[in-house]
Amino acid sequence: MKIKVETYSGYKADERPTVFYIGNRKHRIVEVTDRWYDPSADYFKVKAEDGGVYILVRNREGDFWELRGFFRE
Repeated sequence: MKIKVETYSGYKADERPTVFYIGNRKHRIVEVTDRWYDPSADYFKVKAEDGGVYILVRNREGDFWELRGFFRE
């Protein structure tokens, strides 16, 4: 599912997500708990204010974000 994401840009653009939207619902990220990379995408496991854990993926080739997973810890 494609989503809208706001990011922090420090030493590089889109360094890490800070907020994402599922439809019109805003989810603030309180912690990036893991991240990993492959040649075409950046993966972020994040914890949101609602207590949910989400897997967000930035597709660098298509320049878009996707929600790939959701669960509660």
